[in-house]
Amino acid sequence: MRVSTGVRGGRAGSVAADLLALTKPRIVSLLLVTAACGYLAGAGAHVRLTVLFAVVGGGALAAGGANALNCALDRDLDLVMARTRGRPIPGGRVPVDDAVVFGLVLNAAAYLWLRDVANPLAADLAIAGTAWYVFVYTAWLKRRSTQNIVIGGAAGCFPPLVGWAAATGSLDATALTLAAVVFLWTPAHFWALATLLRDDYRRARVPMLPAVVSIRETARRAFVYAVATAIASVAPVLWGGAGPLYVVSAAGLGAVFVARAEGFRRRADARSAGRLFRYSIVYLAALFLVLVADATIRA
Repeated sequence: MRVSTGVRGGRAGSVAADLLALTKPRIVSLLLVTAACGYLAGAGAHVRLTVLFAVVGGGALAAGGANALNCALDRDLDLVMARTRGRPIPGGRVPVDDAVVFGLVLNAAAYLWLRDVANPLAADLAIAGTAWYVFVYTAWLKRRSTQNIVIGGAAGCFPPLVGWAAATGSLDATALTLAAVVFLWTPAHFWALATLLRDDYRRARVPMLPAVVSIRETARRAFVYAVATAIASVAPVLWGGAGPLYVVSAAGLGAVFVARAEGFRRRADARSAGRLFRYSIVYLAALFLVLVADATIRA
């Protein structure tokens, strides 16, 4: 792999930092929480640390590789947008071809690790998540439709499925519900962030919803998805996939999520969008952690 080192003086630490930046570690961290929790909830009392490590490590490689491929495909947009023009590719520090090779290598490593330590289903789901993010979201929908993050954002559903499959070797109603929660959560979460970045998206001519319609209309749609998320989050109780601790906690967390979305709907401003975005991260992480606590108690 040939990495340009012109502005960084060829220092190995700087090269490593640029490659790490391509993986977008802050974004990956939340995905890893859902993957790890999916495994722990599915495994119950039968947790194997080697498999858990593979889920987290393999998930990090797959998601990081997907982000590197995303950076390669979006290099022209990143150059236009103020918040992304300093990334390694538009900044001229990593060649496009190297980013592509890096992303593919990470995904190959993730697949082999998950296949050998967990099972083929978990490995297949990890690669399917990468394919969805790269081809469906980045290459197809992002520049073409205001539904880009609704359909393309389904890539975020795969990490909990990977974790569950690694634990059980299959997918059941509870696993699919966890994926549905992430799917429904994504629009409210991302549209709140995109509201803060709407000028950037307009500059890059990316049809993110807040860049195309009014903030008020964006907030109205975000509220609908927040309500749907809160309802879906308590569904596992219907088939015994969760106990009282989870259901009560999910209801409380969901109520606050809906309240933040309602605040965004009523005010339709940057401050309320920021409040919804920040809480949405706490909400999803807390929901999955409570699921693990509930599964542990019931096991």
